[in-house]
Amino acid sequence: MYKMLAMAKKLPAKKGKGNKFDRWIFAGIVISLVVIALTLWGPLRKFRSGMKRQPAPQARQQEQAPGTRPPSRKPVAPATKKEALWHDSGPALLGSPVPEKRVQVAIVIDDLGQDLAQAREVFALPAKITVAVMPGLIQSKKIAELAKQSNREVLLHLPMEYRSKNGKPAPGMLRSDMTPMEFLTTVSDDVESVPGAVGINNHEGSALTENKEAMKFLMAELKARNLMFLDSFTSAKSVAYSTAKEFGLKSGKRDVFLDNDSDNPASIRKQLDELVEIARRNGKAIGIGHPHPVTIIELRKWLSETRPLGIEIVPVSKLMN
Repeated sequence: MYKMLAMAKKLPAKKGKGNKFDRWIFAGIVISLVVIALTLWGPLRKFRSGMKRQPAPQARQQEQAPGTRPPSRKPVAPATKKEALWHDSGPALLGSPVPEKRVQVAIVIDDLGQDLAQAREVFALPAKITVAVMPGLIQSKKIAELAKQSNREVLLHLPMEYRSKNGKPAPGMLRSDMTPMEFLTTVSDDVESVPGAVGINNHEGSALTENKEAMKFLMAELKARNLMFLDSFTSAKSVAYSTAKEFGLKSGKRDVFLDNDSDNPASIRKQLDELVEIARRNGKAIGIGHPHPVTIIELRKWLSETRPLGIEIVPVSKLMN
């Protein structure tokens, strides 16, 4: 570089008009040489190296020491349909199973109050089963207390006048031929015999639940006691639920009887399937069963399947309007 500058200085200067032009040529040569020198050895060299593109992240990950293998990854097993249904995720992608819509179901077991061992089997079921305890029986109070200890919701299973010739009179039954005082006294005694009850549902009652005046009288008393009402719907002509709504009671209506054929496991399972279908359509459903041995066995099996299927078992009060 220095030799080139020296040679440029030794160039002979011309006289006259060409001197000015020669000086411009000389200056251009000097500037060009300086730029070349800076490019090859000076700061511009660092600037150029900084402009080189860095390898892409994926390419850098692939660069490894010679002779080494990339780390192996264990294949992830695809989720089964049952496993996928445990999660309330959004729409499944690329063919993954879509979770079932989550629905709420209440199961009420009626006719408790006579047998303590029977009640304990119901409390052992792995869900928030609601129990309906009949008044005035040997174990009515004890079972109601055990239900509270087991964190189970309790209803008073109130006997009402029936139409069937096969019906059996039960302690504390309400009848249409009662005087108003007899009617109210019976309701009061029945409520006291099942402590902690949050509401009532009718035991039988195919005749009384069709009697509008009797239902008005009953709902007025339940309203004063802040109790809810579940219509077991033992008669297609029942006005109990509609009357409860007129009085502003928190109330509901049975959707399915689970065990009319109480010794037939297939029939009970069919009724449980129907209960689920109703819940899928309406978002909720209420089923009523009884503490029969086959009913308890089938319920235990069915309850083990409910959560993966998107079915939540809730106390009946959660489904009351």
